[in-house]
Amino acid sequence: MNISHIEHLGIAVKSIDAHLPYYEKVLGLKCYSIEEVADQKVKTAFFKVGQTKIELLEPTSEDSTIAKFIEKKGEGIHHIAFAVPSVQAALDEVASHGVQLIDKAPRAGAEGLSIAFLHPKSTGSVLTELCMTAEK
Repeated sequence: MNISHIEHLGIAVKSIDAHLPYYEKVLGLKCYSIEEVADQKVKTAFFKVGQTKIELLEPTSEDSTIAKFIEKKGEGIHHIAFAVPSVQAALDEVASHGVQLIDKAPRAGAEGLSIAFLHPKSTGSVLTELCMTAEK
């Protein structure tokens, strides 16, 4: 697989507004985008740190995967996302190595990215996202 960089780290939070002061005032980062991804029942906020981004994930529904994650594990790091040239090719490659997939095909994510997740049971308990900028 040809990973170019860590695209972002996803951090589950109960409230983006409650965490903005820490990232902006304490760390000095600027939130450049807040967006709702309705089909994933999540609101996201992004901060850039070099080539890598921090993504805050706030549930917009009690039955969202982020709400369930927070209920079970509390707020904190949710996933790591790697940038790849082709999400489908990366999925095919990891599947050939026996990695369990959450997504068998890419789907739309925040910021217009094409994304797919690998199951933590196959990745050392780390939820792993593969992503690529959507074709325009």
